[in-house]
Amino acid sequence: MKQNILLLLLSFLSFFVEAGNKKEIPTSNLRASAYPLITIDPYISAWSHTDELYEDDVRHWTGTEHPLVGVLRVDGKCYRFMGKDKQTLRAILKDARDEEWQAKYTNILPYADWYKKEYNDAEWQEGIGAFGSADMPNVKTGWNQGDIWIRRRFSIDNKNVTKKKLYLVYSHDDIFELYLNGQMLVSTGYSWKNYVIQPLDAEQVKSLMPEDNLIAAHCHNTKGGAYVDFGLFTEDEIGSFFSMEAEQIKVNVLPTQTYYSFYCGPVQLNLKFTSPLVLNDLDLLSSPVNYISYEVQSLDKHTHDVQIYFSVTPQWAVNSLEQEVSVESYQSSGIRILKTGTLEQNVLGKSGDIICIDWGYFYLAGKQSEFSEISMGAPDFIQGSFVEKGILPDIKTTRTSVRLDREEILLAYSENLGSVKNQKAEGYLMIGYDDIASIQYFGKNLKAYWKKKYPMMEAALADARKNYAKTIQKCDAWDRKVMEDAVEAGGQQYAELCAVSYRQAVAAHKLVSGPDDELFFFSKENNSNGSIGTVDVTYPSCPVFIRYNTEIMKAMLNFIFDYSESGRWTKPFAAHDIGTYPLANGQTYQEDMPVEETGNMLIMTTAIAIADGNADYAAKHWETLTIWSNYLAEEGLDPENQLCTEDFAGHLAHNANLSAKAIMAIAGYGRLAEMLNKPEAKKYTEMAKKMAVEWEQKANDGDHYRLSFDKPDTWSQKYNFVWDKTLGLNILPDEIMKKEVAFYLKNQNKYGLPLDYRFTWGKTDDTVWSATMADSESDFQELIRPLWKYVNETSSRVPLGDWYETLNADYINFRARSVVGGVFMKSLDCYLRNTRK
Repeated sequence: MKQNILLLLLSFLSFFVEAGNKKEIPTSNLRASAYPLITIDPYISAWSHTDELYEDDVRHWTGTEHPLVGVLRVDGKCYRFMGKDKQTLRAILKDARDEEWQAKYTNILPYADWYKKEYNDAEWQEGIGAFGSADMPNVKTGWNQGDIWIRRRFSIDNKNVTKKKLYLVYSHDDIFELYLNGQMLVSTGYSWKNYVIQPLDAEQVKSLMPEDNLIAAHCHNTKGGAYVDFGLFTEDEIGSFFSMEAEQIKVNVLPTQTYYSFYCGPVQLNLKFTSPLVLNDLDLLSSPVNYISYEVQSLDKHTHDVQIYFSVTPQWAVNSLEQEVSVESYQSSGIRILKTGTLEQNVLGKSGDIICIDWGYFYLAGKQSEFSEISMGAPDFIQGSFVEKGILPDIKTTRTSVRLDREEILLAYSENLGSVKNQKAEGYLMIGYDDIASIQYFGKNLKAYWKKKYPMMEAALADARKNYAKTIQKCDAWDRKVMEDAVEAGGQQYAELCAVSYRQAVAAHKLVSGPDDELFFFSKENNSNGSIGTVDVTYPSCPVFIRYNTEIMKAMLNFIFDYSESGRWTKPFAAHDIGTYPLANGQTYQEDMPVEETGNMLIMTTAIAIADGNADYAAKHWETLTIWSNYLAEEGLDPENQLCTEDFAGHLAHNANLSAKAIMAIAGYGRLAEMLNKPEAKKYTEMAKKMAVEWEQKANDGDHYRLSFDKPDTWSQKYNFVWDKTLGLNILPDEIMKKEVAFYLKNQNKYGLPLDYRFTWGKTDDTVWSATMADSESDFQELIRPLWKYVNETSSRVPLGDWYETLNADYINFRARSVVGGVFMKSLDCYLRNTRK
């Protein structure tokens, strides 16, 4: 029901105030493509992919369900404010999660009617699903390159099943099409997704027969992992305990916290998710614990009896449902704890991209009091008790094990908030994960940084409980600072882009202590190939880390320097990566990016020095930096045919933007040499200036500059030149950036600036870098507004996709990646230019 608007505004404002100094927190009007909820590291990264928190399951960034349900019971009525109350799907044609399935397949291009029932597939091979590469789940028939065509025939045992709602559930990697009895149901284009649930329409259901049905599928794998799995499902006819939804009235995303408000009948619930990813506090940055804070108040001045409920499943701790898990409940240091993890515990046993962690332990924890309870058991048992009595069932068993594909189990926490009238009732819940070991570094297993202080998770939970108020205050202050910095640099819409990017950028990393107790901050290349420590992922993400803590930035470069200086990497240019997450045992990407990665390392090292006001870090690696600079002096001005960070666009020779990177890198080396009083400083600075003049002549195409030197009538973003302005290198002729920005303003689409003339693709980080090159605030805003519009209006509900379509705002690929830290380039630019004054 609708409540008094004035009351709403007053109550909402009161929640978003820091106790003590009464400072209001900033607000954001940006509708996020997905809302960060629990973000600890690349494995523990859970989001709401919908506008309303109760509209769907909470999901891992990969799209895998990580059920987290929240319910407020008010005067005996239950209002679900988080998570999906969905019917259970029952398989009528099982996929590989439930059992192996047989099909015919071929890797040779078949005749045109290969997807029809009457097609003769006698020459095709027999295979068992799922089909794919060894790093994917449930694969029984290997396939990892090129194309595969699959034909799976089946019958339906129950004729009445076609009278129910039916669903196709499919997984694919990469380009995928699927037909049911000759009708096309799926055509994905270039993407990869796990277990998409797609309802069948009436015509598609009508095509199903008791005998002789066919699902035919074709998948083309471009690179990396390959996968095909599919099945048909219907809804089970079971009851529902939490069907009544709350009414969401507000959501607000800030750098470290996401806020929600709901009407739950006659009371208002305010909810806050806190990930203490504060970049200038290593203990908080590495913390394995997030908070969910809640506050309830009466809206009608009457007294209301209120209980709150949260539940999760062990899906948070598995990669596939057929894994067996342990579940236990206990108390420690005044905390009620529910813990779950796989029985196998194959620590660091998997690497890859679209996977979830299946080692270590997930924790749901809350304060121990006479008003709080924990329980574990079957959903009907747990939910029924809360609905009927407002309490959880008293369990006698404190430890059990289940296989999730055979038995459902909930881990639940509730608190009796009592009679709520004039005083607000409040509390918080903790969610944590102990991964035991985080990264393998050249054969040695490394532990998370927080384990230096707290070897056991129970101690970390106790610390998180003890310091709850202090941590929330720090996060509140940090959110205000980051937003104020961003507003000062680029205005409100720009600040909102920073807010929605921050947690994604930071949580795509893991902070660990190295073999010699050095600091390593490893990125995972989410949703692109799963590499660890990718240099051309670190580079676009670097502005947020240089802006707020150069020690973290150094921790992102330390292992790349060590890779070269240890003799493991012997090439005269920088490596692309150091492995596939979480195994950092050496580069696994199949092709080098010599100019790209070498330029990136030199530029980032220069930026660290300028932010620090000294080049001490560069001095430690001077021999390596010199080798790299000399390589770029030989190869950088007019690069040979090779990949750059836009590897999805393919190889390109004479790449003008890649050349720009080399020029900035050599200029950076000259600046570092100057800061260290090295005699070669003038040589490299003058070399960069000469290269810039040559570049301008080779790339000039009238009112803009070319994509590649040998291709007139082409264009591309030259975002790499932003460093000339941001770092105060002063290498470029003045007209280059002015001409480019003026051209960009004339070539934008509705949702942003394309990367170059060949496609209408956009990149979030690149666009902000290009916009930061603008001299005027109005030009910057003109380039930022369409990007804000993309995030606000995209129908692709995934953690912010950095590669998207500028015509219709559709995400193409690359979700949940750290590169969105590049949105902070304008904030970094403002900060560094102010420090130079």
